[in-house]
Amino acid sequence: MASPVLVADGCDVDDHGITLPSSIDGVVTVSLDGRYIWSFRPRRDALPGPRGPVVAWPAFLRPHLRGTTRLTLAEPGSGRTYVDREVVLGDGGADRIAVVDVHGHPLAVNKVGNLTRVFSETDDDARREILRGTALVLEDLREHGGAEAFLNYGCLLGAIRSGRMIGTDCDADLCYLSEQTHPADVILESYRLERAMTARGWPTVRMSGGDFKVLLRLADGRTCYVDVFVAFYTEGTYYQLGNRSGRLPRSAVLPTSTVVLEGVEMPAPADPEAMLAFVYGPGWRVPDPSFKFADPARGVRRLDGWLRGYRDELPAWNAFFRSAEAAEVPRRRSGFARWVALRVLLGDTLVELGSGTGRDAAYFARRGHRVQAYDISPDARRATQRRLRRSDDEAAVRRLMLDELRTVAVTGAEIGLLAGRRHVYARGLVGCLGAEARRNLWRLARMALDGDRGCLFLEFSATRPDLPDALAPAGLNRRVDADTVVAELEACGARVDLRVERPGTDLLDRPDPWTCRLQVTFPSTGANRHV
Repeated sequence: MASPVLVADGCDVDDHGITLPSSIDGVVTVSLDGRYIWSFRPRRDALPGPRGPVVAWPAFLRPHLRGTTRLTLAEPGSGRTYVDREVVLGDGGADRIAVVDVHGHPLAVNKVGNLTRVFSETDDDARREILRGTALVLEDLREHGGAEAFLNYGCLLGAIRSGRMIGTDCDADLCYLSEQTHPADVILESYRLERAMTARGWPTVRMSGGDFKVLLRLADGRTCYVDVFVAFYTEGTYYQLGNRSGRLPRSAVLPTSTVVLEGVEMPAPADPEAMLAFVYGPGWRVPDPSFKFADPARGVRRLDGWLRGYRDELPAWNAFFRSAEAAEVPRRRSGFARWVALRVLLGDTLVELGSGTGRDAAYFARRGHRVQAYDISPDARRATQRRLRRSDDEAAVRRLMLDELRTVAVTGAEIGLLAGRRHVYARGLVGCLGAEARRNLWRLARMALDGDRGCLFLEFSATRPDLPDALAPAGLNRRVDADTVVAELEACGARVDLRVERPGTDLLDRPDPWTCRLQVTFPSTGANRHV
């Protein structure tokens, strides 16, 4: 751990974050060796620290902060620089800090805290390729999907402000106004539209009931995402994914107008300025790289309940499975897999939730078990499928979004219909879930195993007073209180048959001072069926 480095009067930088004097309350941009990395607002983002307000480094940035760099903290647009000095962070010594992907492409922190390639670090050829691809997506949405799609969010903002992409943006965002007013019909229409795009040859990723991504494969190896968001009116309120809601007249949306973005003409809302004020607020004309959405809580609850909102963790998991950190995970089965193998019968079906690199699923298949595997990440599912093909051509690998109740219900029903005895296996998954996703995990397990049809096997890093909660992968995993997990399971009608707490290994198979293993069953009682 590097000691704090004083880089300017009233400013400290260390491995935890940046301390600034309280007099600085505007937008601050962070550059490393002259390259933009991140923006924040101290008044909004700082927490109290021993020497003043501290803005913590974003979780996904921290693994890169090992070495020496020229740190620049500045106020955008004013020419004011707070800090411009060489600093040393982490244990990297004289090595220069490089915030890049596995191909060496520069990365920056986007508005939801993930590391991604931003347009300011994208060359002209790639930008043109992105714009041409976006124009083709718009054309296919309109001509073959029947959707009056138009530019929105960052692309629309850049087109109206300057005619150029926003430098700190990282993808293209499109919307279409549905004529449907019931959420179920909105979802059906979005899936129909996605099928129309896949029929045209576009690869897609479903993000929610009203949002899917079209994948643009660029010549430089990058994948750029084009989000296709639904918008609709219900009871006089305009809803637009992701998570916007409020009053916006239909005349501001349709019929579409046109805007020019870096020389490419594309459809836009009928009144682009009214749309931008609705999305970003009245100050939308003033550039703010630290901007964060502040959506009405009631609208967010409704959209999450109807369509399940964001999948914020998906890009981060994909990035992890493409990283050197994931490549360090042993190929051999985990110790927990061996522990479970001693407690099940050959011929039983093993269903792994959160299969990751697929090493445990492949181990169970080699032992002669029928295997089904689920994961949120397409990269993880591909890795699992490659390993399973060597042992069992019939083993299935499917998508599971535990934050999405629709997916959970379908998956629970699929597993519940499997013939014979089956077991649900989840190593390290519990610590990667929020409270609602964890409740959905218990629902799924009960659907799959109700009536003592098999066991739920769990292993997770458990809390202990002397241990930090944060775990690798950074920002994606944490310790969970074992008593809380047991109480939640018992509230769902589960019976904890075995509980073992001891030193073990973490999600990446590194030594972990304290882990918890549970063997759980779901006795069949009428009281449990409607929990």
